[in-house]
Amino acid sequence: MRRSDSLALIALAALVVATPLRAERAVLAPVPTIDAAPTRKLETAVFAGGCYWGVEGVFSHVKGVHLVVSGFAGGPRDRRVDYDMVSGGDTGYAEAVRVTYDPAQVSYGTLLRVFFSVVADPTTLNYQQPDHGTQYRSALFPLNDGQAKAATAYLAQIGKAGLWRDPIVTRVERFTGFQNAARDHQDFMRKNPRHPYIMRWDVPKLAAFKAMFPTLYRETPSA
Repeated sequence: MRRSDSLALIALAALVVATPLRAERAVLAPVPTIDAAPTRKLETAVFAGGCYWGVEGVFSHVKGVHLVVSGFAGGPRDRRVDYDMVSGGDTGYAEAVRVTYDPAQVSYGTLLRVFFSVVADPTTLNYQQPDHGTQYRSALFPLNDGQAKAATAYLAQIGKAGLWRDPIVTRVERFTGFQNAARDHQDFMRKNPRHPYIMRWDVPKLAAFKAMFPTLYRETPSA
């Protein structure tokens, strides 16, 4: 184990003791053995990991991330949806976020590592903690071949790592487009830091990210 990982585990242990209300169990996922090739332009990645408030909240504090948008992915390309429709659980869409990042500062593989370390439990099928239904599934939506190879390889890697008791159920899904959520769902964690749901389920995720990845964390979130 690298010294930086050992320090992250010590910080995480202290966090667990100090935080009585926790979301998904934070796990220090391994460094990806296969990553998407870096480019000289901003890239976009799409993740689904339960309620998008917390997913957006964590990724917006990652150094190198320029923008995070909450929305929906995974359903039919030709169907327009909104929050109420997706909440019914029968549209095929999942709550998701679109992350615009600078691969010169943070790689796609690093985003995957953050996602599985503190954002989503990859062993819970069609739910994340209090939210149940296919709209809350964890899924990766690669936008190019490099992301697809990295995502597939990383799921296999964490599946063999034995960090979770149950099997990995997160899947790589075909990207059919992304639809933005309504304005009042954007930057929800930043705008509503004392909201009961945010305090109970999402603040611990952000605290775990800060403790486990201090060199990646930035205090001021992206726009």
